Amino acid sequence: MTHPRAILIGPPGSGKSAVAAALASRLTSEARDTDNDIVIADGRDIPTIFLEDGEAGFRMLEREAVRAALADHAGVLALGGGAVLDPETQRDLEAYVSEGGTIVFLSVSPRVASRRVGLNQARPLLVGDTHNRWVRLMEERRGIYERLATQTVSTDNLTPGGVAEVIAQSMGES
Repeated sequence: MTHPRAILIGPPGSGKSAVAAALASRLTSEARDTDNDIVIADGRDIPTIFLEDGEAGFRMLEREAVRAALADHAGVLALGGGAVLDPETQRDLEAYVSEGGTIVFLSVSPRVASRRVGLNQARPLLVGDTHNRWVRLMEERRGIYERLATQTVSTDNLTPGGVAEVIAQSMGES
């Protein structure tokens, strides 16, 4: 069975997709993002899925995307910010860690995250009062991110390449 070399989790604006690409390049592997998988498989963008199917519909698609990626991706995997909310996904990630897998929680301050996500309409859960919505999301998710992670890296003052370097070194891949 194939397993990702590393999985990146964290809130919107933490840099998961950019860091996944940089880390995959360092590890000479491929990056994969479950949000992109959902869009490709479903044929609609994420805001449209949220609008037409609601958050529950999106989370079902997300669960399947995560399950598929865990089973068949051997590179660096970036999960959507809310993917960790699903209890089955949590169990799958715990099993991955128990088999020696690396899960990195990319943490970011509210100030930096707000600057990065701005008024991005592609993030349906942050539409409106972006800063306060982001803070509420983090209050709900921080404990899950911290519990699942084997490592935490703050992305506030690092480029995606800098974060990738920290992760690669911790994996013995410097």
